[in-house]
Amino acid sequence: YFSAQEGFLFFYHIKGLQYEMKICADILQPISSIIFSPDYTVLLLVTDQGTVYTYKPAHSGEAVKLLDACSGCFLAADFLTPGDKYCVSVAISGEVQVWFLEDGTCLSKLNLDIEVHV
Repeated sequence: YFSAQEGFLFFYHIKGLQYEMKICADILQPISSIIFSPDYTVLLLVTDQGTVYTYKPAHSGEAVKLLDACSGCFLAADFLTPGDKYCVSVAISGEVQVWFLEDGTCLSKLNLDIEVHV
């Protein structure tokens, strides 16, 4: 899987010297990071604007908006292991949050009281 500044999520199937490229999703925002769940069933897509999407490769559907940066841009997100039911995010404001991936419910948050930078 690969992303480009245009907001496309690409899949490259490589076999020997041959490859096939497929556009999996278009989220209309530049993607800053892609993170696979520990069991490789879900991808988290974090945009430059701080929105987090989920994409399930086996279902070949659209990327689903999970979190929107309403209180400040999310800098990063990752799965909370073990499993793939929860993710953790950190915002520029220093707020760390735990989310339930199924419906985007915020389960817990902690403010670090410091601005976060990459």
